[in-house]
Amino acid sequence: MTLCRRALLRTFGLTAIGTQLLPLAKPSNRIAQTNLSPKTAIELRRLQVGDTVALINPAAFNYEKEVQPFFKVLDNLGLKVKLGEHFYDRYGYLAGKDADRAADVNAAFADDSVQAIFTGMGGWGCGRILPLLDYNIIRNNPKIILGFSDITALLLAIYAKTNIVTFHGPLGASSWSPFTVDYLKKVLFECGSVTMQNSKSVQFETIGRGTARGKLIGGNLSVIAAMVGSAYLPEWENSILFVEEVGEEVYRIDRMLTQLKLAGILDKISGFIFGQCTKCEAEKPQESLTLPQVLSDHIRPLKIPAWYGSMVGHIRDQFTLPIGLEVEIDANSGTIKLLESAVH
Repeated sequence: MTLCRRALLRTFGLTAIGTQLLPLAKPSNRIAQTNLSPKTAIELRRLQVGDTVALINPAAFNYEKEVQPFFKVLDNLGLKVKLGEHFYDRYGYLAGKDADRAADVNAAFADDSVQAIFTGMGGWGCGRILPLLDYNIIRNNPKIILGFSDITALLLAIYAKTNIVTFHGPLGASSWSPFTVDYLKKVLFECGSVTMQNSKSVQFETIGRGTARGKLIGGNLSVIAAMVGSAYLPEWENSILFVEEVGEEVYRIDRMLTQLKLAGILDKISGFIFGQCTKCEAEKPQESLTLPQVLSDHIRPLKIPAWYGSMVGHIRDQFTLPIGLEVEIDANSGTIKLLESAVH
């Protein structure tokens, strides 16, 4: 057992510190600028009881009642909270104006008292703020950032521009089941390798047998497809691509995978994982291909390890996956093994 792991177990034996709602500090003009290359590996500090997390809304707005249960989750984890200045803002379907949402992201990274950044909602909006982020501030103040769905755009852009590992995992408005919390603790609080494996009640289907290694990159399929051609996607060579989706008919999944194929992305990856496709039934099933047929058409010809049905996506129980970390996948058993600790 490593020193980090032993310290963690002692930490979780302490009495949890009550959740506090504190104002989020604004970016400081005295932040040191370094000459770090975007390719330089940047270590992330693990979460500990007593740490402060910033809670921001870089995409869609949420109603206060939707996120209130999350404060209890953070309290149980022994974490304090700083709300972004514009967390409860609303501008149509967005959580405030683009400049304000971007300012909350920049402020969260610049705030020395914040150890991690969690996000409240997905929906839509992150793509609009990518040009407004200060990637120098982010690179010089590396910290955990967590979310999924539309937050995919933010996670991929930060990784692509700074080489900081980001985390695809639950939102503030997620269910935070014991399964979800357990994997979050393993990845963000503990030091060491973790193997992600479906619970026995959730079946997976192998598309291409075998094992593969590579940097884990992915997120919401429609968000990734919408980012193709932009400057905010990482390099795909020898990566393990994972995707998930919600509320999209099968033909749309087909169209988005075709877009990734035409952009040359699918030909570069060394492994593929499709998570859950929630509410993706065809309106006219008798006139539609099935999702397994579409995945077979696109992925089998690649002759890479691949499977469908991983516990990733808009579901109650979900993994926390580090984007940019080296992993080994086994398509025969449907497992994802982190080859190094995501935090230190």
